[in-house]
Amino acid sequence: MSKKADFVKSIHGMNESDLKARLQEDQQRLKKLEFAHTISPLENPMSIRGLRKDIARLKTELKKRETGI
Repeated sequence: MSKKADFVKSIHGMNESDLKARLQEDQQRLKKLEFAHTISPLENPMSIRGLRKDIARLKTELKKRETGI
């Protein structure tokens, strides 16, 4: 199974407060990664893209739960 599918399954099992905590944590990690990348290029800059996508997935799941879809 792919990393994306594992991530999606793991967020479906979380409650809303866990999702918000994970979102905040990932946003902090993204800021640190982007800052580090600005100073000196990262070995794997694609990790920034992956993290952005994970954040978008978390936000989507939170929005789904808020609207009751």
